[in-house]
Amino acid sequence: MAKNKLQRYEEVRELDTVLEYTEFAEGGRTPPAGDWNDRIFEDPGPVVLELACGKGEYTLQLARTSPEINAVGIDIKGARIWKGATRAHREGLKNVRFLRIFIDHLVDYFAPGEVSQIWIPFPDPYLKETKSDKRLTSPKFLEIYQKVLEPGGTIHLKTDSPELWEYTLEVIRNERCELLDRVDDIYKERPGDELLTHTTYYERKHLAAGRTIRYVRFRLPDVKEA
Repeated sequence: MAKNKLQRYEEVRELDTVLEYTEFAEGGRTPPAGDWNDRIFEDPGPVVLELACGKGEYTLQLARTSPEINAVGIDIKGARIWKGATRAHREGLKNVRFLRIFIDHLVDYFAPGEVSQIWIPFPDPYLKETKSDKRLTSPKFLEIYQKVLEPGGTIHLKTDSPELWEYTLEVIRNERCELLDRVDDIYKERPGDELLTHTTYYERKHLAAGRTIRYVRFRLPDVKEA
């Protein structure tokens, strides 16, 4: 298994669908902040991120269902990205890229207002209160997203964790975000939604275990000038 993971990691480094932080830290290349539609993608379009993308299943589905967008899956685990990156290459999806970085470094790779949407499907809920700032819907991360999202840009969360769900709703209230959509049980309330019902590897496991899948879409408040 370790050998297979190492092999995938090496293959990821050779794929043209993947950009790695090491290319910029060690290779002297300039990060593509502000230039995703000029340097990276063949056709310009709204840039949509999937955070902690894992195997990139949602990144691929976003690109398939909305060919006018440019989808970027972000994760630090190269062996996980391998599956989505190789599938994007095999399918010839020109509007998909994967970026191997830490999520809290987004501002180094995306310019202010360059991102139109952020998707966060099934992130680690970090249930211990001492790790709450690691939650991808925490105020710490919302502040980062604010720096790269365009005015009116939206954030989407899908989760099986009731704890993360309640925490996120509380953050939305406390941070004066605009709640745009709330679905307390996707498969009861929106069974015909092609995007919301697209299942990932982990989601299939959650559903098999009888867990409820929830979704929320919200917008950050406008930044007030000092």
